[in-house]
Amino acid sequence: MIRIAIDAMGGDFGPEPIIDGVVQALDEKTFLPILVGDKEQILEFLPQYYVDKVEFEQASDVIAMSDSATDALKRKDSSIYKAAELVRDGKADAVLSAGHSGATMTTATLRIGRIPGIKKPGLATLMPSVVATKTLVLDVGSVTDCKPENLFQFGAMGEAYASKILKIKNPKVGLLANGSEESKGNELTKATFPLLKALDGFVGNVEGKDIFNGKVNVVVCDGFTGNILLKTAEGAVSTIFDLMKQYIRKSLPAKVGALMMKKKVFGNMKKQVDKDEYGGAPLLGLKGCAIISHGAATPKAIKNAVFQAISYVESDVNTMIEELLAQSNTEA
Repeated sequence: MIRIAIDAMGGDFGPEPIIDGVVQALDEKTFLPILVGDKEQILEFLPQYYVDKVEFEQASDVIAMSDSATDALKRKDSSIYKAAELVRDGKADAVLSAGHSGATMTTATLRIGRIPGIKKPGLATLMPSVVATKTLVLDVGSVTDCKPENLFQFGAMGEAYASKILKIKNPKVGLLANGSEESKGNELTKATFPLLKALDGFVGNVEGKDIFNGKVNVVVCDGFTGNILLKTAEGAVSTIFDLMKQYIRKSLPAKVGALMMKKKVFGNMKKQVDKDEYGGAPLLGLKGCAIISHGAATPKAIKNAVFQAISYVESDVNTMIEELLAQSNTEA
């Protein structure tokens, strides 16, 4: 049975939405949650029926959102530190946290460790696309100052994830630049381009619009660019929906049309762009599995983050990442 160490204390709203999400996940899939945190607080929100379906790991400390990311390495009784240690010690297959993302990335990287050959792990997220499969973008915040080797490894990890987790045959990998021509880009992307040619799925440079039009399955960029891209896209989606609501309220025919389209059109659109549908972002390149959910995660987000962790462990994607790195080293 897959064992997931869950930071039950992380997140903006405490244990309640996290425990609710775990309960929802248990209703749909078989796995063993290891709830890390203050057991007394956790039990306040855990229905009696589920008590014997989970395990507990006591932790008396919590890394607050205002704390420094490196604080987690010193505070060994914090919930995120203890959750990562469970993976390191082989007592859990994955760690999941909706707490301080920087602390989670730092602790997971240094305590769980990286796949041999990986210089920096990459934080990946799924973006909506007009085609059936979503687009995987990485890095979206793990490494702000990248070297060409980092971007190449993000490409390899993204290709493996798209193949193993998203079940895409021969996934296409693109390098985010300010134009599709090979000559476009900054010094970083120009130096990265020839390295990415070692990947079978590399199709060249792509522009921002290609993330959403289905041209590629994986988009590679540095963490600084990726994080801005992610938050800009979230803001754009929110603005579009707000504008639609404003214009619908001003017109009676629009209100009638909106009511008719509420479930099939607007419902499906919202599902495509709802970050709770994705659950969390996998930190690729670790020896184990780490899923980072957002601080305001709802029970639905936690449930889907659990499902992400289960899929990751079942897929053995890390083995494919090692194979791609070995293949590129051989070709070099």
